[in-house]
Amino acid sequence: MPKTVPQLPGIEPSTYPFSKVVEANGFVFLAGQVGGVPGGHGAVPGGIEAETRAMLDNVGRLLTSVGLDYADIVRCTIYLREFGDFAAMNAVYRTYFPTEPPTRATVGVTALAEDYRVEIEVIAAR
Repeated sequence: MPKTVPQLPGIEPSTYPFSKVVEANGFVFLAGQVGGVPGGHGAVPGGIEAETRAMLDNVGRLLTSVGLDYADIVRCTIYLREFGDFAAMNAVYRTYFPTEPPTRATVGVTALAEDYRVEIEVIAAR
């Protein structure tokens, strides 16, 4: 299956030079998602918990637009600006993956775009 970039409701065009969703060989790759409101700029208020929830809701919105759900995620990479936020982020993350969570790496970084605290990359399978 060749690479495709779906143009579907729920997937707004990116203002940056990357696709938000790419499909190839039965896998769906999501660009990094952050804890902001779609179409807005900057993180939602409320700290790391609110930002993590918004980030994962953005993941869910993109997955739904291509007919998938959280259970279809096979791999995540989380980028965390303050590793002291790990436990709080993880508590919210756990509510989205109560059973059979995907594989995951969490990486501490010094900065994220637009001063976000957390970002996630996702790979899902059909």
